[in-house]
Amino acid sequence: MKDWIGWHEGYNDPQSSLSTRLARVQAHLANALAAVPPGPIQLLSLCAGQGHDVLGVLPDHPRRGDVRALLVELDPVNAALARDRAKVAGLTRIEVREADAALTANYADAVPADVLLLCGIFGNVSSDDIRATATAAAVMCRPGGTVLWTRHRRPPDLTPRLRSWFGEAGFDEVAFESAPTATMTGVGVFRRRTSDLPTESLLPTGPLFTFRAE
Repeated sequence: MKDWIGWHEGYNDPQSSLSTRLARVQAHLANALAAVPPGPIQLLSLCAGQGHDVLGVLPDHPRRGDVRALLVELDPVNAALARDRAKVAGLTRIEVREADAALTANYADAVPADVLLLCGIFGNVSSDDIRATATAAAVMCRPGGTVLWTRHRRPPDLTPRLRSWFGEAGFDEVAFESAPTATMTGVGVFRRRTSDLPTESLLPTGPLFTFRAE
C-alpha cells in the first residue's frame, strides 16, 4: 500500500506537483467560502490527509468564524497531525474524524455541505468509483453548494469524462485548471444546481470507492 504519511512530503517542495495543486485548491476553497451567503458554513473534506487544503485557508479567512468543518481521514497518524494543526491554529470548530471516507454513514451528520472537498481521491480509485462518487456528491452538497476535486491528467486522461459526470449529476462547472507540471494535475470546481435532484434522494449506503493497492 502507498505510504500516505510519506506522500505528504511533497508539500515541502515548492516545485512539486503536490504543492502546485495545493495552491490552486486553496485559492478555489477561499473563493468558495467567500461566496457562501451570510450565515453558518458547513465544510466537509473527504480523505483529508493532514488537512493542508483546509488548514492552509481557514486561519486567515474572513469567514473563519462561520465555518464548521469536518475532515475525514482513515490514517491515524495523518488524522492526529491534522488535529494538532487545527488546535495550534485555534480552529475550535474543526473536527478531524478518523474514519473511512468511502462510507457515507461516517459523515452523514455533516451533509448537505456548503463546500465539499474531494481532493486526492480520484487518482487512486476506478473510473466506476469516480462516477459513483460524483453522483453521490449531489446529495452531499446543498443546492448552490460547491465541490472541489482533483485528478491527474496522465493517460488515459479521465478529466473530460469526470467533468461530464459532475454535469450529469446536477452540477455546473465554475472552473477547471490544469497545472503545468509533469503530472498535469487537474482541479475542478463545480456548483450544485438547485432543481436537478429529487428531494427524496438519499445518501448511498455502500462504499463509494475503494483505493487501489500499490
